[in-house]
Amino acid sequence: MTQRYGIKIVGTGSYVPSRVLTNAELEKMVDTTDEWIRTRTGIEERHIAADNEPCSALAEQACLRALEAAGMTPEEVDLIIVATFTADAPLPNTACFVQKRIGATNAVCFSMEAACSGFVYAMTVAAGLLRSGGFRNALVVGSEKISSMVDWTDRNTCVLFGDGAGAVVLKRVDAAHDSLRAFKLGADGRYTDLLQCPAGGSAMPVTPEVLAGHLNTIKMEGREVFKLAVNAMVGASQDVLKQGGVSIDQVRWVIPHQANMRIISSVGKYLGVPDEKVYVNLQRYGNTSAASIPLALDELARSGQIKDGDHLVLTAFGGGLTWGAILLKW
Repeated sequence: MTQRYGIKIVGTGSYVPSRVLTNAELEKMVDTTDEWIRTRTGIEERHIAADNEPCSALAEQACLRALEAAGMTPEEVDLIIVATFTADAPLPNTACFVQKRIGATNAVCFSMEAACSGFVYAMTVAAGLLRSGGFRNALVVGSEKISSMVDWTDRNTCVLFGDGAGAVVLKRVDAAHDSLRAFKLGADGRYTDLLQCPAGGSAMPVTPEVLAGHLNTIKMEGREVFKLAVNAMVGASQDVLKQGGVSIDQVRWVIPHQANMRIISSVGKYLGVPDEKVYVNLQRYGNTSAASIPLALDELARSGQIKDGDHLVLTAFGGGLTWGAILLKW
């Protein structure tokens, strides 16, 4: 069957809260040092949302900026997909809260949870829906308020994460002008225990005992995750390049999930990409999970560092375990 439609990114937007939490401040909170954090993660600071700034509030700002860049009104939006694991509430889905906040009264709304791979998953799903002809455009958002799910007494995890949101507006175009050239998604549920938030769902509802044990916060086995993350992100990236018939030398930017500088450097090394082609903003934001790739994409787009015709590889890895990559032609 011949593909009738393709997709094109026509607007990007991002938002981070105003409060900045530096490594120096963390030194006063837990047993750590600025030097330890920087050398092991590459992170220097991260943004922390206010108590009255839920996930949907961060997404709202990113969406409005993306719509402005696209020259669209909220009423023109057909579809909203929010990628997040820090939803406003278990019910309803966070995309409905975002719809309400921005006034996108005509949009179909749902959220996706694939942890740090969420934006790559959501982009792929949105592209499939637009290509089917059922929708003309979509807002795809990665938004996270991870500070609400961090154990601030655990020095191994609390230094890693920050809050933020990034969004793109996708528009349906003729198949000949399709920007999403290839994708690869993956998951392996055998490793659910390596990166998780054990409590807060139906398997382990929140109780006083759960709260006392901080079981409703992020737990991670960092060393085990590292190797799996690098292998999965590299493999998925190589797969989409092969699908798209593009060599790594033709790629203008590799935009990896901003988890850890050592992971990012290893991905670039094994792909054979020079450092100057691997986009990094981790030092300013920390790990913002599903928000990290669209936040980086917005920075590149607004600074004029992406030109028409540029090839981009977006690649991510997260809890699940999940991973994925997308080959874009701008």
